[in-house]
Amino acid sequence: MTDPAGPADPADPMDGVYVGRADVDAAGDQGWLLGHFKPPGDPRHSDEVEIKWGVHARGDERAEWVRGEKRTALLILVRGRFRVELPGRGVLLAEPGDYVVWGRGVDHSWYAEEDSVVITVRWPSVPGYAVP
Repeated sequence: MTDPAGPADPADPMDGVYVGRADVDAAGDQGWLLGHFKPPGDPRHSDEVEIKWGVHARGDERAEWVRGEKRTALLILVRGRFRVELPGRGVLLAEPGDYVVWGRGVDHSWYAEEDSVVITVRWPSVPGYAVP
């Protein structure tokens, strides 16, 4: 992507625009690209939503189930084979674009059956809320 005005600071608070690469930027914040944890004034700061570019090697899995989730979540498979475990059922995402949505209060876990890339969108973005 080229800009006729020339290169700009990717996070210029004066214009409210951030230009980046998910795979590069995600490495700096455990995959999270957007949410309350980005500095105020950064266009990626949001109290409403969090977005993650998740890169998982085959065999990666959550250390523990998330219990008492306070957000709604959408997880979309970009590539690979990724399993999401929910109470009473497992959901296999096997084709690019497969996705699953779960609501507040739904416990969950996950497992990468193959090297996988997933996009996770959670809302709202809850300061101070973290799970293992």
